[in-house]
Amino acid sequence: MDALVRALMPYVGRVCGAIALDHGDDAMQETFIAVLCNIRSLREPAALHGWVRRIAVREAVRAARRGREDPVDPEGLRTVPVAPVDLATVVDVRATLARLGPRQRAILVLRDVDGLSEAEAAELLGVPEGTVKSRLHRARSAFVRRWEP
Repeated sequence: MDALVRALMPYVGRVCGAIALDHGDDAMQETFIAVLCNIRSLREPAALHGWVRRIAVREAVRAARRGREDPVDPEGLRTVPVAPVDLATVVDVRATLARLGPRQRAILVLRDVDGLSEAEAAELLGVPEGTVKSRLHRARSAFVRRWEP
């Protein structure tokens, strides 16, 4: 179990943090609880990442909905720069994401960060592809409207 959690933690943390923002740690914890409690229901080990992604997105959206009223705390940012990063831009992007709803953050992360196709995102979210397209369009438009570089 320890090896599984260590292997998945960076990925789950990135997904949960991007969607649930300040509640990403809570979402990550709930994700791992669900994964460890239900690992025996995973029929195909090769599908582990997809299965965990589905749980992480669900838990992150739940955590974000529970904590909607919390303001963004730029001091609470936990970034691990791999390359030079403009911290001001990171803060601006995070603040802009915080002004979007959890569903909008989820679709932006799945399509624009994880690079999932519309079909993959639709399957993961349990919605038709057309819904993914419209949500993505609205999420991108909302992000651009709220972006204040």
